[in-house]
Amino acid sequence: MIRIGIASDHRGYVLKGQIIDRLMDKYDITDCGTYSEESVDYPDYAFKLGNLVADKDVDFGIAICGSGIGISIACNKVKKVRCAKVSNEKEAQITRNDNDANIVAFSAETKLEEALKIIDTFITTPFSNCERHQKRIDKITRYEEETWQEN
Repeated sequence: MIRIGIASDHRGYVLKGQIIDRLMDKYDITDCGTYSEESVDYPDYAFKLGNLVADKDVDFGIAICGSGIGISIACNKVKKVRCAKVSNEKEAQITRNDNDANIVAFSAETKLEEALKIIDTFITTPFSNCERHQKRIDKITRYEEETWQEN
């Protein structure tokens, strides 16, 4: 069974719960929080999710905040994470095919049915293994490793 981690801030809490309810019979879901609508800092949950993905404790991640942007930026601070903020199925397909993204992020304003379509497309689209795309990912990975060694 595919393992999915999901995280949100307070603004994404309701949508996160709806997504979990709809996907829990289809996937092994790990809820990384938050666990209420009380105001929180999205980086705390982004890092928790990012580490699960980086450590391969889950196969994919789903990240939700008010805009989807802040949580995606925070997720991308975790080494080995490639998080893409998407707005539709086409972007979800492209980021998996071209970028081998492992976390998808979107706005808390996304309608549930659209979010489910985005998630399904993200999870079912394989990485193309196209040489030009792999070359670009390898550059990101090398830069990431060099940067981490300096710190």
